Amino acid sequence: MWWIPVIFFFIAFLFSMLGMGGAQIYIPVLFWSGLDFKTQAIPLGILLSVVNSSSATFTYARKKLMDFRIGLLFGITMLVFAPIGTYFSKIVPSKWLIVVFALFTAISGTLMWIGWQPKRPMTNKNRTFLGLLGGSGLGFLAGLIGRGGGSFVVPLLYMAGIEAKSAAATSALAVTFSGTSSFLSHIAIAAKPDWVLWGECVLAVFLGSQIGSNFMATKLKGKAVKRIFAVVLLLIALILIVKDVLLAK
Repeated sequence: MWWIPVIFFFIAFLFSMLGMGGAQIYIPVLFWSGLDFKTQAIPLGILLSVVNSSSATFTYARKKLMDFRIGLLFGITMLVFAPIGTYFSKIVPSKWLIVVFALFTAISGTLMWIGWQPKRPMTNKNRTFLGLLGGSGLGFLAGLIGRGGGSFVVPLLYMAGIEAKSAAATSALAVTFSGTSSFLSHIAIAAKPDWVLWGECVLAVFLGSQIGSNFMATKLKGKAVKRIFAVVLLLIALILIVKDVLLAK
């Protein structure tokens, strides 16, 4: 399976620039490659997401692109509220919540594409409020519908007035928190990991993340980050609607 680390290198390169872990791509690829879904694909996919986001976090911290206050608040509140959302998922039907998530994603992608952003800068008080409210809300909803909330952190930060590159960098920190929690909860069932494959994938994702995050920090303009993320968001919205609504039983 030499080609899996190669593919993951390029996925990490792209997703590290966007402040996303990439588990939503890693897990299906691993499963389609023949790995057991619960004991291999899920824990390894989440681990690679953590490696990707944490590696990018260190790069963005060195480049001083990150808003630590919002990133930590998002990460901690998402970590706390995701299990609560998971508990309520047994009560609340998730189909229409996924529709709402997909619509929010599509609107966010459209706004990022056209470059809309509020003109008034955020105060420190507003940033704290955004981190607490946004992180708890996204964490709860992510747990409710069984989806990671990382892809929604960047558009929420951007629409709140934070510059695109800083929003992506800050998202990497938040995703590291939520991803680590999710990985620890799944590693217990990964009784027989393929250590060679796991090691190769981790190395490939780390290298891809380092190159991608440095490329974003030093070479990409804010407009390019917005356009790339807008396309990714619109694709995610389309996949959510088709896979989890139209084709769901």
